[in-house]
Amino acid sequence: MFKHDLLKRYLPQFGGMTGTQSRDGRVVYLDGYAGEGRYESGEPASAEIALRVAAYLRGAAGLTLECFFCEPQAKSFDRLRKVVEPYQRRNVRAYVHHGEVDGVLDRVVGRAEREPLFLFLDPTGLVLPQNRLVEVLAHRRPQKRPATELLMNFSMMAVWRLGGHVRSPKGNERSLRRFDDVCGGTWWREYFADAVASRGADGAAEDAIEEVAAEYSRRLARRTGMVVQSVPVSHSPRKRAVYRLVFATRSPYGLWVFGDSVARARSVWWETLQEREEEDDGALFTRVSVTRPDPKEVEARALPQITKNLATLLAQTRRPFRLVDHTLAIFGPYYGQVTEPVVRRAVRLLYEQGRTTTSGVGVRRTREIRLQPGRRAV
Repeated sequence: MFKHDLLKRYLPQFGGMTGTQSRDGRVVYLDGYAGEGRYESGEPASAEIALRVAAYLRGAAGLTLECFFCEPQAKSFDRLRKVVEPYQRRNVRAYVHHGEVDGVLDRVVGRAEREPLFLFLDPTGLVLPQNRLVEVLAHRRPQKRPATELLMNFSMMAVWRLGGHVRSPKGNERSLRRFDDVCGGTWWREYFADAVASRGADGAAEDAIEEVAAEYSRRLARRTGMVVQSVPVSHSPRKRAVYRLVFATRSPYGLWVFGDSVARARSVWWETLQEREEEDDGALFTRVSVTRPDPKEVEARALPQITKNLATLLAQTRRPFRLVDHTLAIFGPYYGQVTEPVVRRAVRLLYEQGRTTTSGVGVRRTREIRLQPGRRAV
């Protein structure tokens, strides 16, 4: 639910931001693990969400989102094809591939040779080997324009299970080697071995999972030269992540818009969880409503921190700068937690304090605000 709401929010914006980089108004999109395309309830899954976005972009912006969908299981593939066909008849450019994503990846990259490319990889198990991703992102798509972005599911549950193989003398070496490929080396095994040796098995293993996920993102960033952000997703706000959504981009605009989209999707997701719990047991107060952070309280905590971050940037740069060029420095730990209006409020506070001559009034997009030092900037 969270992934799909995020995709619904971000994919149209990716098309809008990068469409001008295309020779013929075309943006290429790959859903590497598309499944059936639609749930039995009739709700759209990732494939139909992309098809709807493609239909919207074609009508509203004259932009072609060229979609590729992969699904290896025959039954799911047949259902996926039936979802795609009506959109094809409406001139949405979409293709379905019966097989693994690796079998069509080169074709997709070829189709996007001079076009923007967005890769969505959401497997139920393990994702593509990191060396394969690096081949595409660093060697075949090393340039900033046309844009290349990646959104993928990194399964924390898979790391948990495989960490057990490391700790056990009866561990399955074949499974371990498969995850070696995913991580681009055996380095991840050391986290479990070292953790158990120094801190004991259970709590140490939980810490090792987080450390492996963080190191995976760092290595992907280093090997591709991209900015990589990892978003935790769990069954409830206070529980450990079940998986992490790993986002990679070379665009400051992509980084800003993705973080804002994550914050908005997260809020909707928590509200939906609460509504479902209330429907299930009729309770006035649910587990989610009790454990979920109040968005207003999160924003209240974020505002002084973001204001301080902006003031620090003003003191360091001593010159005007665009907000979009300093996304992570501005949001800090609140990246993906709060939306961009909080930053606009922080700009206004600095303006009232005389630390900037920029009020933000009249600038439609917050990310485009150009902050000017004021008399009290330092």
